[in-house]
Amino acid sequence: MGVTSEQRFGEFVVVRRHEGQDHVAELVLDRPKAMNAVSTAMAVSVAEACAALGADQGVRATVLTSSHERAFCVGADLKERNSFTDAELVRQRPTARAAYTGVLELPMPVVAAVHGFALGGGFELALACDVIVADRTAVVGLPEVSVGVIPGGGGTQLLPRRVGAARAAELVFTARRVEAAEARELGLVDELVEAGRDREEALALGGRIAANSPVGLRAAKRALRLGHGLDLRAGLEVEDAAWRSVAFSGDRAEGVAAFNEKRKPSWPGQ
Repeated sequence: MGVTSEQRFGEFVVVRRHEGQDHVAELVLDRPKAMNAVSTAMAVSVAEACAALGADQGVRATVLTSSHERAFCVGADLKERNSFTDAELVRQRPTARAAYTGVLELPMPVVAAVHGFALGGGFELALACDVIVADRTAVVGLPEVSVGVIPGGGGTQLLPRRVGAARAAELVFTARRVEAAEARELGLVDELVEAGRDREEALALGGRIAANSPVGLRAAKRALRLGHGLDLRAGLEVEDAAWRSVAFSGDRAEGVAAFNEKRKPSWPGQ
């Protein structure tokens, strides 16, 4: 799959577009010398890349990948953190949070492609995505309590939403690492593929997602995210509001027309 365009955000993050997948963006973590450990500079770049992607109406799906052969992301850069004073750590916190919320708040569906280590903040970046595709080399976990902190990139909130409160508590409190097969069994990842195929399969999934209405995709994600955790009646109101936002759109008109005319839709994206 050829790269048709590439935009770099700082030194450690790249956004790519590929031949034949105009509406899929690949967001690449590209700090291989540190196994994609999230430094302050990298956090800034992730947030900036997500802001650009969120504003691009042509992106219907984003795939989060890694350029390192043996790791998705090993979490926060603890070497950098070790050099911080308490005041510097406090000042850095909003920057770190912006990276994780940047991925979490992307308005289009996001697929993570995980191989090797996805630990701590690395696994939290994956948890911020809508679907996690992992290969059989994947090792995931939230080991933060073993170094005296807690999962602070969304892990304590996102993990129980995936696997339930008790299972999340066990995983966080023990700080244990979970290998690919068990991770799939527990629901820590959604799809398990052969070693070396996580990126390829995630991009293919992104392509299947991007074939659908961009208006519909963003509204469906909004309803799924905003409705989660609400009681049923409140959730249905969230769904109704999302339905109303698409019911009179150009995409809805085109989708119905294409169905009746037995052709592929040409989405206006509005």
